[in-house]
Amino acid sequence: MIDPIDAAIKIAGSGLETQSARLRIVAENLANAQSTGPAPGADPYARKTVTFESELDQATGANLVRIKRVGVDRTPFRIEHDPGSPAADSNGFVKLPNVELLVEMADLREANRSYEANLQVIKQSNSLSSMTIDLLRNSS
Repeated sequence: MIDPIDAAIKIAGSGLETQSARLRIVAENLANAQSTGPAPGADPYARKTVTFESELDQATGANLVRIKRVGVDRTPFRIEHDPGSPAADSNGFVKLPNVELLVEMADLREANRSYEANLQVIKQSNSLSSMTIDLLRNSS
């Protein structure tokens, strides 16, 4: 069995990995919020979603988090009338991505806070390890 402080660092590390991947997906969604299809009437960029799952780490006996799947949001695309757009169909309608900026910003904030919390766990765990080593060094 691994030291509980090391296990905490490993758990928080898995949180850092998943939240940084989540931030990347949110950034991709935001960057493509206005991306239309490559041809008239073609589907535009589809919003990506992230699904997490718990995974038992055999070495530590701890439950780590990992990305189960990066999926595609099946919400219908927005449709606007813009006959001058190169992506407009024969009726002048353009399909726009199903990305909602407010939802993405909320997801961005949540991922950022989760990342910061995991980072704080690692900092505190490292501090506890250092304090323990100092205590052992000074007791002899």
